Amino acid sequence: MSITINEELRAYIDPLTEDEYAALERSLLAEGCRDALVLWGDVLVDGHNRYAICQKHEIPFNTIQNPRFQSLEDVHLWMIDNQLGRRSVSDFQRGLMALRKKEIMALRRVRAQAQRAARADGGEGTNAHVQHAQDGSDTPFDDNAGHAAPAARGEHDAQSADAGADASAQMSGAMPGPDDSAAGAEPPWDRQTVARVARVTPATLTQIEKIQKTAAPELVDAIKSGVISINAAAAVASLPAPDQVAAVAGGKKELRAAARQVREARAPAKPPRPELPEPPADATPEQLQIHHLMREVADLKDERDQLKKKIQQMTIALAQARGEGGD
Repeated sequence: MSITINEELRAYIDPLTEDEYAALERSLLAEGCRDALVLWGDVLVDGHNRYAICQKHEIPFNTIQNPRFQSLEDVHLWMIDNQLGRRSVSDFQRGLMALRKKEIMALRRVRAQAQRAARADGGEGTNAHVQHAQDGSDTPFDDNAGHAAPAARGEHDAQSADAGADASAQMSGAMPGPDDSAAGAEPPWDRQTVARVARVTPATLTQIEKIQKTAAPELVDAIKSGVISINAAAAVASLPAPDQVAAVAGGKKELRAAARQVREARAPAKPPRPELPEPPADATPEQLQIHHLMREVADLKDERDQLKKKIQQMTIALAQARGEGGD
């Protein structure tokens, strides 16, 4: 059968790295294409890398239809959930995909509410309500529509993780999303829900959102490649774009230094220590001893504060090193 490659769906997840692609190619050459490619009609949804390699080396492959695909949103949600279930996806990528899923679920909730409002009106204005709520995602896929899709996580096309789980029967024409009514009945996704889906803490999710909004593309690439952690990247992302690019160009040490400078600049200035008054000229030996002890206590407090600062910096550096090792 003829398979259509839609650039929007291919770009919906990040491409494999050169090493990942080479490993997949070796696997396909040695074992063949074990898992079926997932289609929506004749449009390829999952398995773009496997399809390209199979075409190149004339390796046989199977295809499968997912009967749940009734809209482009269904396809996007399936792709997101498929990636979220893969162990090789980083925290950053899972956070981005969970945020995208939140947006889709919010749109479905608005549509469901509009449909309920239309029914409550006795059917009058139904088309206006639904048309206002829809954004075209429930229409048949159009290769010429020119939709733009931001990237999520790369297709980790390891064959054991690429099966089209519950796809089996031919999908027919587009219909309103079957899950819209269920989405309308569910509570809105809050930060805790999104963080749980992404398997990150709410604080990390906040950092991912900041990176998504303000980070230069070069900084995002550095996160994806493991050069810098989410924690440090969120700090660097507050710099002007040229400074971010310069820090990335300087490598890992320069990025860490930039993140540390941002944190130090944000830290509230500590008020200067008040000077102890000198003891009176006729002070008794006991008064002189008390004054000496008070000065020692003040010096020890300063030393303690310096040690706390060093421990904090070392803790941050250790967290960054662990994060970079796991990305």
